[in-house]
Order: sequence, then structure tokens, then C-alpha cells
Amino acid sequence: MVQSTNHERERTLPLDRDAVAHVAALAHIDLSPEELNEFSFELSSVVDHIARLQELDTSSVPPTAHAVPLDNVLREDIVERSWPPEAVLANAPRRVGDLFEVQAILD
Repeated sequence: MVQSTNHERERTLPLDRDAVAHVAALAHIDLSPEELNEFSFELSSVVDHIARLQELDTSSVPPTAHAVPLDNVLREDIVERSWPPEAVLANAPRRVGDLFEVQAILD
């Protein structure tokens, strides 16, 4: 294990190239061998940071706490007249009846 210079705790071993390659494949990202090496250390740093955060005592913090107060900024739902389909679809490149036709994006 490598001693961290900023913290008095041991760092975890870096994620291996196989783990990074697996995550990249799940995300459909092609990585070069150099990028696999670089990201294994960068992702390990992220995992180390999360591990440090998990060491914090948050028992007195409510689960829904926020740094700033949140206000509902949404307006009331008001039923109003809508545009007619012909006006909305006037410039549509492709349509099926009163609907836009779009290319499927699923694998």
C-alpha cells in the first residue's frame, strides 16, 4: 500500500486495467492502453475520496439536508389552449399523422 502524502491513512490499490476497461466498455468508450493506465489511477483517486467521505460521522445530519434552502420554483399547472397539430408539425422533417417521426436510437 502507498502512503498518502496529504492524509495519515493508507490508500487503496489502484483499480486495475481490467476494471477500467470493463467500465469503459459498459459506457461504450474506447480507451487506448495509455488512457487505461491514466484512468485506473484517476478512478482510484475518486474511490479513495469516497472512502474518506464514508469515514465522516453524519449521524446528526438529516438525510435530506441541503447547503442552501430549497424553494419550489415551479408554477401552477394551468390548462390552456395548445397550438394546433398542423402549426406545430408544419416544419417537421418527418411525421406520422399528428406525431413527429424520429429515428430510433436503441442498439
